Amino acid sequence: MDEDGYVFLVDRIKDVVIVNGYNVYPRIVEEAIYQHPSVEEVTVIGTPDLQRGEAVKAFVKLRSGMPLKAEELHIFLQNKLSPIEMPRQIEFRDSLPKSMIGKLSKKELIAEEKTKF
Repeated sequence: MDEDGYVFLVDRIKDVVIVNGYNVYPRIVEEAIYQHPSVEEVTVIGTPDLQRGEAVKAFVKLRSGMPLKAEELHIFLQNKLSPIEMPRQIEFRDSLPKSMIGKLSKKELIAEEKTKF
């Protein structure tokens, strides 16, 4: 929302994660995580959560030779994200799924998370 009260959507409406009734836009969380120098790629999705409706989960691919722990990333994000936007889970992967044109794809990760619930 700008100073005049206009609201702007910053991500695709279907990508919105609803946490305790609040809208969390994955793009905002991804942009904050990308600020860490160890992060090469990141994608953020909503996962089912019995208490909150959905929870924010980040899948992170690190740059070669640059170690990072989930706790360190949480500390890094503390002044960049609100508590609602903060990922409840951070999963490190060697690679992230991509579409045929090379864009990061969330579909596979969403399907994978639904099978866990």
